[in-house]
Amino acid sequence: MNPSERIDQQIAALNDWRGHMMTRLRKLILEADPDITEEWKWETAVWSHQGLVCAVGAFKQTIKMNFFQGAFLEDPQKLFNAGLDAKKTRAIDFREGHTVDESALKDLIRAAVAHNSGGKRG
Repeated sequence: MNPSERIDQQIAALNDWRGHMMTRLRKLILEADPDITEEWKWETAVWSHQGLVCAVGAFKQTIKMNFFQGAFLEDPQKLFNAGLDAKKTRAIDFREGHTVDESALKDLIRAAVAHNSGGKRG
């Protein structure tokens, strides 16, 4: 089974708001960077582009979107709300009913990709 199929399988197994949120986040990730690669690592959905960009995992009360180089990214919209003391990573915990700022999230994803490629945020 390829990584995209594993992610499909994980989403299908989440028959509550978490499955809908993972579907939405996946769509935004793919829209933000059409060249991003879906991977399956550590039993988790992971996206990479010239290095690890982000991972999305399902937990009992949250969907966690972890940015592997998040500490190095500007976050003007203050999306990061978890892992704020980590040396490299930052995360966004989404809870049931959470409103997603799609534009700001796409900007953050693009900034993570730019960071990996040594470029500046566009």
